Amino acid sequence: MLNTIKLTLTRTLLYTLLAAISVACTAAPAEPAIPTATDVPPTEVATQAPTEVPTEMPTVEPTQSAAEIYQDPTQPIAARVDAVLAEMTLAEKIGQMTLIEKGSIDPTAVTDYAIGGILSGGGGYPKGNNTPEGWAEMVDGYQQAALDTRLGIPMIYGVDAVHGHSNVVGTVVFPHNIGLGAANNPELMTRIGEITAAEMVATGIYWNYGPAVSVPQDIRWGRTYEGYSEDTAIVSSLSSAYLRGLQQDDLSAPDTVLATVKHFVADGGTRWGSSTTGNYQMDQGVARGDMELLRRVHLPPYEVAIENGAQSVMISFSSWNYVKMHGNRELITGVLIDELGFDGFIVADWGGVDQISLSYYESVVRAINAGIDMNMVPYDYETFINTLTIAVDAGDVSEDRIDEAVRNILKVKFALGLFEAPFSNPDYLERVGSDAHREVARQAVRESAVLLKNEGDLLPLDPAQTEIFVAGKAADDIGIQSGGWTIEWQGKAGDITVGTTILEGIQATVSTDTTVHYDKFGHFDEITDTPSTCIAVVGEQPYAEGFGDDPDLELEARDKRMLRRMAETCETLTVLLVSGRPLVLNDLYDQWDAFVAVWLPGTEGQGVADVLFGDYPFTGTLPYTWPRSVDQLPFDFATLQAEDVLFSRGFGLIE
Repeated sequence: MLNTIKLTLTRTLLYTLLAAISVACTAAPAEPAIPTATDVPPTEVATQAPTEVPTEMPTVEPTQSAAEIYQDPTQPIAARVDAVLAEMTLAEKIGQMTLIEKGSIDPTAVTDYAIGGILSGGGGYPKGNNTPEGWAEMVDGYQQAALDTRLGIPMIYGVDAVHGHSNVVGTVVFPHNIGLGAANNPELMTRIGEITAAEMVATGIYWNYGPAVSVPQDIRWGRTYEGYSEDTAIVSSLSSAYLRGLQQDDLSAPDTVLATVKHFVADGGTRWGSSTTGNYQMDQGVARGDMELLRRVHLPPYEVAIENGAQSVMISFSSWNYVKMHGNRELITGVLIDELGFDGFIVADWGGVDQISLSYYESVVRAINAGIDMNMVPYDYETFINTLTIAVDAGDVSEDRIDEAVRNILKVKFALGLFEAPFSNPDYLERVGSDAHREVARQAVRESAVLLKNEGDLLPLDPAQTEIFVAGKAADDIGIQSGGWTIEWQGKAGDITVGTTILEGIQATVSTDTTVHYDKFGHFDEITDTPSTCIAVVGEQPYAEGFGDDPDLELEARDKRMLRRMAETCETLTVLLVSGRPLVLNDLYDQWDAFVAVWLPGTEGQGVADVLFGDYPFTGTLPYTWPRSVDQLPFDFATLQAEDVLFSRGFGLIE
């Protein structure tokens, strides 16, 4: 039986505007994991808001006939939705529209408020037990609390499994999307989606905040690596293939999860210096243009996703022509729903609703009326619940709109099979991080590597040579090669999860008679002769979202020093670049004999060695144009000539 809820208004509606810190899908805070309410300025309270809301949720049981219908899996989904919706109070409906970060609510409150969704942002793992079993126990606890409500409506738990189930230690972490764009293999993308879904199901999580369908137009953006390409057609093809892998043909099957197409719309078109969030420069900024640009570049991936069964769309933090997307009814309802025919549910991003207006009341009203069905609060859920209740009582949000939102949410929950199988599936635990899954990730790594320079046909290297000299911190660091959105929101250097580093892949590939010397700084002073074969692995430190907005796109000074030193002392130098986007190489590039972009390969570094030593050919091509100078950004693709850039999109030395 549902505990009675006391919704009080003894405090004001002066709460926090979450505009400084957010996640695109669900970002957790920079360091350590979750920002606090004191990090952002307070919002205003609309003076026209009423001052009373219902104080109790009814304790009557649903009618027998209604319960029989909505709990019966043989009934049509529409009938089940109608049956449960007819039994719901306003408080229960608004509870379904509320999505909360797991650290901000305990299971008891999930029951009391009939909460519809819980999420883990980046770094939102069960403290002290970041294992698949630990996740399953945590998520199942929240699910049981949801089922203990009067109507027994299951909650839906979401995570950013954006390159594998990457918040969980021991799972397979695939290359970030930029690498998968270089591989450009739709069949592989579908298989990656299937594997990601299976590893999520083992932990009781049936909602993935992916795929990102951004079409980044300026690689200074910190989320560039979340985009498959600057080319709309590639983004549409690969994201829809991945979506099919997550959802398959039957969303209610035991090994499927709900995909979320994000971030609607044009987040990849924001302009440098347009962001007003913290120290961000591009992320959450402003994209500008006419509808022709929107329809040509940014909208097509959504059309293709809807054609392939998308049932969840996440709204972007960014603005289109200075209108915050979370409040843009013209594009959400007018284009996404009415024009494109999207019939699933629409979810806000992390506190994105709060950014619409200085008045929290106005923000909530505009967002819900624009077409947002579920609000990722993510912290102070009581404020949102109280505010939306007041708005309905005042007539600023109609009860019909509330019913529409809840109907959209419920029909997806029914389609997903949550009413029949709400908990984690222990049968899938043995698949998490399995050899079979890692082999697919290894394939993705080798297909994503792009050979950009190969003087004298240096590559592939001979695995039987006497000595090989390897340098660079990124050569032996799972955290660096996996990048952001890996265990932590911002990612983290070091031995943070299970996998094979690039160095370990090299060591496993060479002959037993070959000595592999490794020094992260490239100091091989003990070698008297000139090193004949040197490999330097350099690149970016992990980052996510606006923390990766970068005006320079240059290698770190220590990497530059190491590369110059090795170019002078090595007979041949092969450079592997670990990065979430092309970087400006200046004159360093001329000193290298071979150059490979390996992007952010994830946990299976063996895939890099596979192509480096010729066990497999290079097949990857550039998904982005590679600039000579940062001054060229953003490119004017309409007039850009091949000779103007270091490498054109689509370039790659194919063997």
